[in-house]
Amino acid sequence: MKLVSAIIKPFKLDDVREALAEIGIQGITVTEVKGFGRQKGHTELYRGAEYVVDFLPKVKVEIACEQSNVERVIDAIARAANTGKIGDGKLFVFNLEQAIRIRTGETGSEAL
Repeated sequence: MKLVSAIIKPFKLDDVREALAEIGIQGITVTEVKGFGRQKGHTELYRGAEYVVDFLPKVKVEIACEQSNVERVIDAIARAANTGKIGDGKLFVFNLEQAIRIRTGETGSEAL
């Protein structure tokens, strides 16, 4: 089992959710996060005063899936989240040791 974690732009969340639903992914976890990458934030103007926005709002999407589905999940997210501009985000893939469904006690891939 693998855990795919994607950091994306907030307005692309619906596109990513729909792309994952199309390939049969049933469950995702979404968290609102802030961060910066190479762009190091940006400056904005508010009531005539310029200020720096260091941490940009992002969305973290996590999907636990079978090893056999990882490439499809990665492709779906990458296609749906791509705008072609800086700050589109990143994808990370982690090994998932164990999954347990609390309600039924199912473990491993049956819990997904």
